[in-house]
Amino acid sequence: MEKRTDKNSYTIIFAIVMVLIVGSLLAYLAASLKPTISENQRLEKQQNILYAMGINNNEGSSANFVSTEEAPKLFEKYIKQQLVVSSDGSSTENNEAYLIDVKKEQAKAKAGEERQLPLFVGEDEKGKKYYIAPIRGKGLWDAIWAYVAMDENMVVQGAYFDHKGETPGLGANIKQRFFMDDFIGEHLMSNGSFKGISVAKGNADPKNNDKTDNEVDAIAGATITGDGVSAMIKSDLKLYVPFFKNLKN
Repeated sequence: MEKRTDKNSYTIIFAIVMVLIVGSLLAYLAASLKPTISENQRLEKQQNILYAMGINNNEGSSANFVSTEEAPKLFEKYIKQQLVVSSDGSSTENNEAYLIDVKKEQAKAKAGEERQLPLFVGEDEKGKKYYIAPIRGKGLWDAIWAYVAMDENMVVQGAYFDHKGETPGLGANIKQRFFMDDFIGEHLMSNGSFKGISVAKGNADPKNNDKTDNEVDAIAGATITGDGVSAMIKSDLKLYVPFFKNLKN
């Protein structure tokens, strides 16, 4: 009986030691990978921002980013300013604005704290300016987000949408070119007031010829995802209106 107890004790001790070793290894791996993960996130954000202002490798109907090797160089070339916008429309330069976590800033706003609004000012070879804002919302199953490029009148010049877990072939199509390209030329303002853009089912404009109706055609079978896109555009881009009004003063 005594020998069996000793054996059980050794087994328990061995199991505890193994758990500690595995835990230590996992912690070490997580710490080792953190710089790589951060770098990947930085490059992905740069690719998203560049895509929205039209700096991409699109071919045919496919949506393609510039490569991760090209992204830092092109980001430095085309993004002239990184700003943090305040609720009154004032802004300050911040060369790491692209690292601001929009999800955390939304949580701060819900808690009654001041929210930081990142905004990226791009300029192409012709001298045309783009104001690119990151936005975030909720789709059918999980988070959705976008980078929307606008001109000084808040007319959309390009957009990139993405999602965490929308349904393949339905809501997941928000990251397809046929959907994203529909936003180009759409007006966010109407008669001097912010109206946003609704993803509308049966909007009587399937070819999206009317760019002043504040609507784009919905994706078939993805009503809730489309509603999420409409909601995040209206809630997040509206916050930038004071900044654009200041541009004209």
